[in-house]
Amino acid sequence: MRKFFKTTLFASVLAVAISFTSCQDEFEEISNGEENESITASSAAAKLITNTASQDGSFDNIVDGVSCFAIEFPYTVNVNGLEVTLDSKEDLVTVEELLDKVDIDQDIVDIIFPITITLADYSEITISNKDALREIAKDCIEGGKDDDIECIDFVYPLTVFTFDVNNQQTGNATVENDRQLRRFFTGLEGNQLVSMDFPVTLKLYDNTEVVVNTNAELAVAIESAKEACDEDDDNDHNDDDFSKERLDAYLVACPWLIHDVQRNEEDQTGQYFEYAMNFAANGAVTAKDREGNSIEGEWTTRVSNNRVLLKLEFTALLDFSLDWFVYELEGGKIKLFAEGGNKIIMKKACDVIDKDPNTLRGVLKECSWIIKKVKRDNQELDRLLGYEFNFMADGVVTLSSGEVSSEGTWEITLNAQARLVMAITMGNEPGVSFEWPLSDLRDNRLKFEIPGTGYELILERNCDNDVNDEDVVWIRGLFNDSLWEVALFSENQDPSEAYANYEFSFSTNGKVTVYNPNQVEVSTGRWFVYRNSENKLEMIITFGADSNFYPLANDYIVLEVEENRLELKHENSNGGYDHLVLEKK
Repeated sequence: MRKFFKTTLFASVLAVAISFTSCQDEFEEISNGEENESITASSAAAKLITNTASQDGSFDNIVDGVSCFAIEFPYTVNVNGLEVTLDSKEDLVTVEELLDKVDIDQDIVDIIFPITITLADYSEITISNKDALREIAKDCIEGGKDDDIECIDFVYPLTVFTFDVNNQQTGNATVENDRQLRRFFTGLEGNQLVSMDFPVTLKLYDNTEVVVNTNAELAVAIESAKEACDEDDDNDHNDDDFSKERLDAYLVACPWLIHDVQRNEEDQTGQYFEYAMNFAANGAVTAKDREGNSIEGEWTTRVSNNRVLLKLEFTALLDFSLDWFVYELEGGKIKLFAEGGNKIIMKKACDVIDKDPNTLRGVLKECSWIIKKVKRDNQELDRLLGYEFNFMADGVVTLSSGEVSSEGTWEITLNAQARLVMAITMGNEPGVSFEWPLSDLRDNRLKFEIPGTGYELILERNCDNDVNDEDVVWIRGLFNDSLWEVALFSENQDPSEAYANYEFSFSTNGKVTVYNPNQVEVSTGRWFVYRNSENKLEMIITFGADSNFYPLANDYIVLEVEENRLELKHENSNGGYDHLVLEKK
């Protein structure tokens, strides 16, 4: 669970605690000077102790939507149609990533039953179906019952004592964690007397420590800290714990491109797509359309009901003029929602708008660049996968793949929105001839795209042909002087036997030759193994569009590799997967 600090710091807790006499009526009277002052197990002070030691069930709210219990690992969920097994808290990040891939405000996470849940007192219950889970959750839904205190924690180990009515010690126990402390108090009778071995150390949400010497000081320290931070007990995983101040800084840091607009449940994306938004620190905002026309407005932010709102006001852009709830602020993206079917999605454009063209020129000239994806008119040109661009200083660009080479011209310009554009002209290869607007600039990866128009180009940096990467060199060497066959090929889990009786030769010059059962050459293509910008091993296989083996052409991630076997996977644009398994003959 993530926390962020309130604007008012939790300061001088002990200073407040020392003046505990003003609130002493809330706690039991104590005998000053007694070595072991005691409280009853049902007292307000004891309740604060048990709430601090309670199980925090909010960390998995992305799955169960409640904070008063947590689901025990491992268990399986279905996220927007994909089954995911969760073995630890870290795996919950995978769930959020899958939900974030879908730009909708209604996320679907189905739990596969049975499961075991752990309650605030660390007792466990087995749940067999959704109705049983809802029955338990009905009293602790978002904003409901959740008494655990998360802004302050005990520092273990510590020792607790029990006493009789004469305040004589009757027992003691050393506890090592919250579970043991909470279970210790659960086992006490309500009128039983209890205390701790002081001094006791507690750690605040900001990692500072507080030392208390009495039960009264302990109670006041917990009481003062329990509202000092955001416990994030809601089930909105996409709020990402941001504050008004963080949103303000995020908005003015970069220009933003509009990628989705819905007003009153009607899709208005077409008319506003790729509008550029510039937020100024003085509250002015400028929207620039695709032709470069500017529309002026104003923006403000505020907090309401623990949510951050962005207010946009335009006189000539009424579809944007609204109080927007900021639903997500992460990964270079801002999602805005409002009641009545209203939504705006903006994506960060720091490196693509209002930038010096020489920046991109320099990046392109530094190294060779491999085509990972190219799409024109919604048609993916897989025959060009693995082809290599070399951008020369004199405006000449070459495109090659071993035996084939083309030459053309290139230049970097700014369009009407002041957006960086790479213009390529290559007469004998029209697949890459286009004015490509830059949409993503990273150290090892460039993406040019006009989303929604079917034009996209992704390039991967390749400075040294991975000659120093032992894994890449080893995989390439597996194909030397050998023949391979397709042991499995499936498209979206639909297996095909069409390639089972053919042999494949992968030459060191990057050529793939296919032979039929009579050892007759029937097709040729290209292959290339490298480490991509995400540090994953990848194998590119290409064939001409007129080849019967064109369906095999893809950029594959290497899943498993042995000396005689490679298992490859390609993720399709529709979310499905192609699998290819090659085995040495």
